[in-house]
Amino acid sequence: MIIGVPKEIKNNESRVGMTPSGVYELVKHGHTVVVQSTAGEGSGFFDADYQKVGATIAPTIESVYSQAEMIVKVKEPIAREYDLVQEGQVVFTYFHFASSEPLTLAMLKSKAVCIAYETVEDRKGDLPLLTPMSEVAGRMAIQQGAKYLEKPIKGRGVLLGGVPGVAPGKVLVLGAGVVGIQAAKMAAGLGAHVTIMDISMDRLRYVNDIMPPHVVTEYSNEYNIRKHIRTHDLVVGGVLIRGGKAPSLITKDMLKDMHPGAVIVDVAVDQGGCVETSRPTTHEDPTFIIDDVVHYCVANMPGAVPYTSTVALTNVTLPYVLRLANMGWEKACEADAGLAKGLNVVGGELVYEGISEAFGWQDGAIKA
Repeated sequence: MIIGVPKEIKNNESRVGMTPSGVYELVKHGHTVVVQSTAGEGSGFFDADYQKVGATIAPTIESVYSQAEMIVKVKEPIAREYDLVQEGQVVFTYFHFASSEPLTLAMLKSKAVCIAYETVEDRKGDLPLLTPMSEVAGRMAIQQGAKYLEKPIKGRGVLLGGVPGVAPGKVLVLGAGVVGIQAAKMAAGLGAHVTIMDISMDRLRYVNDIMPPHVVTEYSNEYNIRKHIRTHDLVVGGVLIRGGKAPSLITKDMLKDMHPGAVIVDVAVDQGGCVETSRPTTHEDPTFIIDDVVHYCVANMPGAVPYTSTVALTNVTLPYVLRLANMGWEKACEADAGLAKGLNVVGGELVYEGISEAFGWQDGAIKA
């Protein structure tokens, strides 16, 4: 099979779909890998590194898409890529369709086979291809939140860890999944007081078992969220609805109850956000302020640490890429029910239910 690795063109996205070590494994299995020139430079991998392991270097993004049977990338195609995607071509990447109707319509129109990293499941029902980027984003949420709490950046002027004689900052984490656990771990490590909320008592019991005493758990409901946002300095949104739109847990009217200069980091923004006032931002212009509350809503947070993110992503995607390349997507999905869960769009038809629900589409509206 011919596998294409294009350069990411989303704003300040420096990750790349595959490391040279991943290319090496594919070439070893007899596949042809076409990598766009300079695609890996942002992550510290150069054309010569790919050539040494047998990749072909293509000069343009158009030349990659035009010859590849399968595209392996990091982020969803953006508008200028829509027309490059071909009928029958397999596109394996993060799509997050439920947050973008134009993207969904474009991929339906292309009649490509769109396999979304974020809905592939393993035998335990976990999301193995989402996990490493969620780990990165959860940890980064605290780094970014701590920075934007600084007064010169319009924050409240709170040091999360405090100092002797001054109480530490307070962090509220919504969701006790991978993002939430990692955020709580980082915040606790800085010495902040952390409250983590979820609707799963099993998850809260797990958090209670593994976290230090200054991380406390509470059941997530509107009453409790309203209570805590009055006193907390940093709120991290880490909720996930598989393949669907994130619920709005913080509404616009709640912002008036927060401290002026408090910070919200909405990690769920790539699935529509769990804060009503969230909208996707970029690393170039990451924040905006509504009702004196700083919103950080960068939709590709791990793109700011591309070396770490690219290596972590290839570690988990490569086995699936090999399976798809060796067997073809149909046989690979027949053999692996978890991989089949990654099928979102096939030949002009939407095959993942949560996406149509997010847009309120009827059955007749899910085919191109």
